[in-house]
Amino acid sequence: MTDTALSTRLDIRRFESLGHANHGWLDARHHFSFADYHDPARMHWGSLRVWNDDQIAAGTGFAPHPHSDMEIITYVRQGAITHQDSLGNEGRTEAGDVQVMSAGTGIRHSEYNRESEETRLFQIWIIPDERGGAPGWGTRQFPAKDSAGAWTIFASGLAGDEDALPIRTQARVLGARVKAGDSITYSLGEGRYGYLVPASGAVEIDGEKIATRDGVAFRGGDYTITALEDAELVLVDAR
Repeated sequence: MTDTALSTRLDIRRFESLGHANHGWLDARHHFSFADYHDPARMHWGSLRVWNDDQIAAGTGFAPHPHSDMEIITYVRQGAITHQDSLGNEGRTEAGDVQVMSAGTGIRHSEYNRESEETRLFQIWIIPDERGGAPGWGTRQFPAKDSAGAWTIFASGLAGDEDALPIRTQARVLGARVKAGDSITYSLGEGRYGYLVPASGAVEIDGEKIATRDGVAFRGGDYTITALEDAELVLVDAR
């Protein structure tokens, strides 16, 4: 269902309606059921399982902990995050850039904000097509100019998206920056599941206003997204 009756194609999750957990060092909003937040209507959207909107205080972070059988994509919105894992990988991902961790058969990792300011990020989990496989991690810079007015594919397991960070699922994670008054389109294939969040700014889809950090779920079809103000968008196209 939607919050208003303008569009029958959209399921809008207003920021204020998201699950919320404030741990002091971590202020988190959950678009889907996660940890102590449980909503049977928001368990997943296709293979998209988690979309957390995290604010991490300076000098704090997630201590080492394990994962398995999940594709975990982190999009940094402000500040930076420093990753370390049991494979010996270590790296720092800055605002506008992306890291991917394929948990596979199992991996331990930590994510710390070693900056002097708060770090803000989206943490996205997508269910892999198959269980198992060797775990792995990678990060990549995505200059802002590359996503100005057009979609940039950050991570993908779809054929033809070889320039993106690889994930082990028939899904893709995209981003775009759209100037106020401009529009961008996306065609979601039949049987596919889309989920979009403006990291900043506000947009309009099917006559509905989607504000900063709102989420909107939609199914296959063609969609035009018009920026009501300068906007930074993150989108998942999942099986």
